[in-house]
Amino acid sequence: MSTVMVVKCGGNAAVCADEVCRDIAALCRSGHKIVLVHGGSADIEHLGQRLGVPSRRMVVGSGARTRYTDPATLEVVTLALAGKAKPRFVCGLQAAGVNAVGLTGCDGALLRAHRFAPTRATVDGRPMVVRDNHSGRIVGVDDTLLWTLLEAGIVPVVSPPALAEDNAPVNADADRVAAAVAVAIGAPTLVLLTGAPGVLRDRDDETSVLDIYPVSCGPPPAFASGGMAIKLKAASEALAGGVGRVLIADGRCSAPLSRALSGSGTRITAGGSS
Repeated sequence: MSTVMVVKCGGNAAVCADEVCRDIAALCRSGHKIVLVHGGSADIEHLGQRLGVPSRRMVVGSGARTRYTDPATLEVVTLALAGKAKPRFVCGLQAAGVNAVGLTGCDGALLRAHRFAPTRATVDGRPMVVRDNHSGRIVGVDDTLLWTLLEAGIVPVVSPPALAEDNAPVNADADRVAAAVAVAIGAPTLVLLTGAPGVLRDRDDETSVLDIYPVSCGPPPAFASGGMAIKLKAASEALAGGVGRVLIADGRCSAPLSRALSGSGTRITAGGSS
């Protein structure tokens, strides 16, 4: 049965972009319409090292760790995502037999964001007031542009940065971008592919996958740290926006999307429901 879905491919170096592209192409040929959102953490880290821009992390009030995007880091993020990660996915989809167009959130004002105000955070273990963090929260998605591409049989490949109120670029978390895109286009399904088999009760034990995890609007559980905490936040936002099914699954295997749709990984539900 044909459906619309949003797939987020994580930037973990272990995630197999070629397998993701081949799987998306196969599903598109069977009639599905798919938007691919991607991150690029490994590319960002690698390029930052080459350019001498250190990677810095900040812990905000929710307990989640996010990238501290000062002006130099924003340049690295933009170069890595638009110049390296995005062409990899666009070329991979073309090689797999489907047409694709790569878009940052700035292209066509696809993603609109609210720039984060100065905030208290812990950066590299030191508490401080962060004033130059060029990041934001997605507040708008141009679904018309996405639907124009989808109806033409083209896979949109989307990544940050987004446009802030002053029309300057800001970084935005790709998981939360994917959630906002899924809500905007009314996608019944959001799949977050990552470098783990799903939500793990013990992050050091890959056999501890939770089949179902009821996410709350409070702080992330102790066993979900780093990127997984952000994914759970994104899942919560997608469910609250009307997305019916959110899956967190392994992006390191063959046919990762098909496996996730068949039940592998973790299904995220709202509150205490299943």
